[in-house]
Amino acid sequence: MKLALPDIKALKDRIPDNTREVIVTCILSIASALSAVAFLYAIKISFALTYERFAEESPLYFIISSFILITVSSLMVGFLLTVFSPEAAGSGIPQMKAAYWKESGDLKLKPVIVKFFAGIISIGGGNSLGREGPSVYLGSGVASNLDKTIEKGERNRRAASVVGASAGLAAAFNTPLAAIAFIIEEVVGDMNNKYLGRVVISSVIGAFVVYALMGRHPSFSMEMLTDISWTHYAVVPFAAFAASYLGIIFQKDTLKLRRSIKKRKKIKPWIMPLFGGLITWVIGTSLFLFTGKLGVFSLGYNDLSELMTVGFEWKIAGILAIGKLIATISSYGFGGCGGIFAPSLFIGGFSGYFIGSAAALWLPLTHDDIIVIAAVGMSSFLGAVVQAPLTSLLIVFEMTHQFAIVPALMIGIIVSQAMARKAFRLNFYDAILIQDGNELHKIRPPVDLYSWQNLPISAIAHPNPVVLKDLSNASMKEIIENYPYGAFPVTETGELKGILTRDEIKDALKTREKPKVHEAGTCYCDETVKDVGNRFIEYDVHVLVVKNRKTEQISGIVTLRDLIRAQSAMQD
Repeated sequence: MKLALPDIKALKDRIPDNTREVIVTCILSIASALSAVAFLYAIKISFALTYERFAEESPLYFIISSFILITVSSLMVGFLLTVFSPEAAGSGIPQMKAAYWKESGDLKLKPVIVKFFAGIISIGGGNSLGREGPSVYLGSGVASNLDKTIEKGERNRRAASVVGASAGLAAAFNTPLAAIAFIIEEVVGDMNNKYLGRVVISSVIGAFVVYALMGRHPSFSMEMLTDISWTHYAVVPFAAFAASYLGIIFQKDTLKLRRSIKKRKKIKPWIMPLFGGLITWVIGTSLFLFTGKLGVFSLGYNDLSELMTVGFEWKIAGILAIGKLIATISSYGFGGCGGIFAPSLFIGGFSGYFIGSAAALWLPLTHDDIIVIAAVGMSSFLGAVVQAPLTSLLIVFEMTHQFAIVPALMIGIIVSQAMARKAFRLNFYDAILIQDGNELHKIRPPVDLYSWQNLPISAIAHPNPVVLKDLSNASMKEIIENYPYGAFPVTETGELKGILTRDEIKDALKTREKPKVHEAGTCYCDETVKDVGNRFIEYDVHVLVVKNRKTEQISGIVTLRDLIRAQSAMQD
């Protein structure tokens, strides 16, 4: 007698939409959190079995072993990124944001797999990078790809990507509130976003998963603060200023290093991470021999725990902060695979401790006062880099569980945001996207059909199109290497000649033949979506070049995919 198997599809269709949405959210959140926990655990074990073991042996043994390890691991990372997935470099948060806004949350599986292994090798191998950014990318990627097997079509992919990202960050830090704030501030940019309820659920589940598998799991230890005086408030603005200034230096120098590397075409990409690894090794080994501390390597959370409990000599704290800053700029700038959260907390915490301890030579500050000032440095550095004030405050608060530090953190956040926004128009992640030629155009269409049809096409169009001004091999190669777009307007002496696709440029470079330029569809920036909607299908390449009616100059470019994506968002 055969047992009849239940019809899964029919069963799924019987579940009410609201209930199914909650069930899917829970499944995606658990899977994303598990990926983040596996990533976290693998890095922790790797570092414990290598650098912590090396530190127990003789100085010569440490020097030789750490050099071999960071050399081999950096070369392995360079190989994985170059051969399999160059987009898996860095923290992954810029790529996750680009997928959310430009690809409706669709993250490819291969970069996610490469990010997992390359991140473990890079961070566990000693590079001065963090695990939290990759955890966001991994969580988002796992949820996006798992959603493809659960829900057909792309309609819910964007929701899946932010659900996975929040679960991944909550699991990495064990900070559900900060994960929610990060998604709102850094990714969706809207407190009233329709995915907020699912993000809350996923953040809570992410925290539950890491708690169930690894216990309370604080990133660093900190004792309860009871002896806090009012005097420390006189030092807080100065500590926030110093930490924020270091954050500005970090962003400026990292972007400068990446920019200079992009111009050096003769150096093979696979060897670049090795340069960052060797600079980190020189700094980390020197400071280990001088101070006995391993904090420059990898995450640095063990030394941060010691700082926030036992304390350091103030001069050593300052030296470690600068050493970690240079090592992180090198590790990230040369194309390592890892994030910036952990190094930001380390540099900010040690710089704040340095300022607080130095001030204690003249002011009656208690040990707890200095710890509060160190916490201010942590949130200020991170806030200056990511320009997400609520996230920066909540991460430090949730990691310490200390209500007494909140007023000082708020003062520090005000200082850091004032300095960061004056120094840079964009935060670190958006600046990375711009540098990689991937400017985000965030389309937020109106919610009713009449308003949608009468929306100017300029609201959907990309406002800064990359124009190909001649068809020389050098120009086409430069366009392909620096910009990820699928189609480019072609001009001659300022006059629009047509549209050239990315694939055709690649073919032309390969065959050394002149590419075929397609006729360009055009529209004016004040025409409505209703006016130009059918114009896309009249041309071989479904792209319209947007012109200024008065000057006839190109002012934007809009693709059929932009139109469909915006309309889909409105229907959701």
